[in-house]
Amino acid sequence: MALLLERIVVRYRGAGATGGDHVAVREVSLGLAAGEIGVLVGPSGCGKTSLLRAVAGLEPLAGGVIRLAGDVVSDAHRHLHRPAELRRVGMVFQDYALFPHLDVAGNVGFGLRQLGRAERTQRVAEMLELVGLPGEAGKMPHQLSGGQQQRVALARALAPAPRLLLLDEAFSALDVELRERLAHEVRAILKVSGTAALVVTHDQMEAFALADRLGVMNDGHLEQWDRPYDLYHRPATRFVADFVGHGVLAPARIVATSQGPRVDTPLGLLADAAECPLPDAYPGGECLVLLRADDIEHDDAAPVRARIRRRDFRGAEFLYTLELADGLEVLAHVPSHHDHAPGEWIGIRPRVEHVVTFPR
Repeated sequence: MALLLERIVVRYRGAGATGGDHVAVREVSLGLAAGEIGVLVGPSGCGKTSLLRAVAGLEPLAGGVIRLAGDVVSDAHRHLHRPAELRRVGMVFQDYALFPHLDVAGNVGFGLRQLGRAERTQRVAEMLELVGLPGEAGKMPHQLSGGQQQRVALARALAPAPRLLLLDEAFSALDVELRERLAHEVRAILKVSGTAALVVTHDQMEAFALADRLGVMNDGHLEQWDRPYDLYHRPATRFVADFVGHGVLAPARIVATSQGPRVDTPLGLLADAAECPLPDAYPGGECLVLLRADDIEHDDAAPVRARIRRRDFRGAEFLYTLELADGLEVLAHVPSHHDHAPGEWIGIRPRVEHVVTFPR
């Protein structure tokens, strides 16, 4: 494994509201294979940056073990803490942190001073080719766009061949379109270089674009660490279901039918409930079912009607906030040529391929 965290704890002394200790990371365990990209998301203050800083060696552990490529670099039980500069970890920050007095080549080659001049020049050229800036070696940072500066920062972090790359909100200072494009480019660059990476971001679209493994943190806990597809379609906790994507948890009841258990919802019986638990999984079969915006289709021939409370135009689609006759609100992604005004009643039907339920 490129990175293995075993029940790590990060505690800040005297940082609480009353001057007591504040536990920022609570027994988090996760693993990243060589060449994998892991991404952490979560609300502000959930502990994701503290976890990243602990991996980098910038924060000591109050508990647990950190291994990089099988090498123990932090062990709270043995009071082992290898300094950041000895961990062979690269870091890319939000503000690029380029040296303004050095040109692009000087920035990229800054961590290669142990190499001879010819070898260093060759490595810098390789890195600039990798990040798509082969002709920019002689430019100063202020002559580059924000996206180019971030690529230089990435090249500088990759140049010493780190065992792991850490990115902390690395694209958040860029505009939305550039951020999304750069996220795809960085993923391709990391895959070509074979470098494992752990990324912190607040942008879920960026997270899905980058991640092989995606983690959701909440109050210092890692709620789920999974493939992005599974995390979205099979959230392990109510917090993950609420936090990731658009959707609601609707009251429902699991019932037995001749075709097996089905989920009876305000939108009717879910047609395909192969993943449905048995009716006795919850008292009386009563539960909450996750209805994502992409689980609900606009169909004026459907028997269920809903009133449009709000619509958010997103170019190719609307995100409709809908209210059923009983007052339940649901969300639906609808193609933008289905142009209905707030207050209109439209027909909707469920199309749920992954049944996810939680206790009431």
